[in-house]
Amino acid sequence: MGGFLFRDIVFGPVRSRRFGVSLGINLLPLNTKVCSFNCIYCECGLTPECPEPVRQGFFSREKIREVMEIKFRELSEKGLIPDNITFAGNGEPTLHPAFPEIIDDTIALRNQYFPGSKITVLSNATTLKNEMIDQALMKADNNVLKLDAGTEEYLQLINNPPGKVSLDNIVSNLRRFNGNLIIQSLFLKGNVNGVYFDSTGESNVAEWLKLIREISPKLVMIYPIDRATPLQGLEKVPQEELEKIASRVNELGIATDVYS
Repeated sequence: MGGFLFRDIVFGPVRSRRFGVSLGINLLPLNTKVCSFNCIYCECGLTPECPEPVRQGFFSREKIREVMEIKFRELSEKGLIPDNITFAGNGEPTLHPAFPEIIDDTIALRNQYFPGSKITVLSNATTLKNEMIDQALMKADNNVLKLDAGTEEYLQLINNPPGKVSLDNIVSNLRRFNGNLIIQSLFLKGNVNGVYFDSTGESNVAEWLKLIREISPKLVMIYPIDRATPLQGLEKVPQEELEKIASRVNELGIATDVYS
């Protein structure tokens, strides 16, 4: 079973295939994954069963700001400037109860120590019905939101949300940004519970393209699995297959980046 947890609030900098030299920010507890999805490919493993995301173990806004400032100052003094300050970590970052305020703190610290660096948030778009979260995401340089599926069947299979989340919910949330967002989409294939699936198949891709047209993002990031996964039997999609999907997005007049 694949999966690991980030053991620090601030980690890296690391070399990211999508974000260059990236300094990671983990707003979730260090001893468990907290997420509104349970993606079958998640590098942090499967989401523990609980009726609501637990708040026990969340660090305070003040502690997170303190740790960020220490790390930012240290890197600045060494002349190590990250390309991106990236909110990722052990689950869904917007579930932190002080997420909007933490974004404000991060912007202030970025402006002080790394004025040329971008702030990037990786989110699964399940919490966007909260207006304060929407506004906070709009302040990020890169508001990167997940859309892995074109059909409800594939959403439930790949993202496996433990709560009452539907594809209609996700798309409705994404449309609220009026195109001021980046979509990240992971494609994969393999066996789940003895059933073979392929999210690069036409039945899923055609519907996914319709949703991309509706959302009209400024960029679509397309990528395959790249690390160990919690479920066995999952396959990495070859680059050429991803490029074919990207070309169809380009035909919609939407820019794409493909990662291998």
